[in-house]
Amino acid sequence: MFHRPRPVLEVSGTEERTVKLKAVIERLGLAVSTHPERDEVEVTGGYVGDLLSDVMANSQAGHVWVTIQVHPNIVAVAVLKDLAAIILANGRRFQEETVNKAQEQGVTLATSPLSGFELAGRLYEITKAKG
Repeated sequence: MFHRPRPVLEVSGTEERTVKLKAVIERLGLAVSTHPERDEVEVTGGYVGDLLSDVMANSQAGHVWVTIQVHPNIVAVAVLKDLAAIILANGRRFQEETVNKAQEQGVTLATSPLSGFELAGRLYEITKAKG
């Protein structure tokens, strides 16, 4: 299958930086469900999406994934892509099976009452430094 590269939006005066997951958790006010000890993991950015194939194709290692998906397959995607964490938006709760699988696989799960839109905006601000 042919994938056309997506255009990259470059914003003048910003540069990508890495931050620790701990800072993301604190600044977003997240409730961590699994692996709080992984808070020193480096976060390089984020991806927002609910279609697993899209997340597999477009997220990058070190990203935090914002979603409303609650089923266990999200853990497999996070492991495959080496994501820093999965944040569940809109006050949703992970299925028990998902939490168990994340515990086994070493994936950090967190929840937020914020919308995916608001989480994405805040995550962008956290991971981008003004030049």
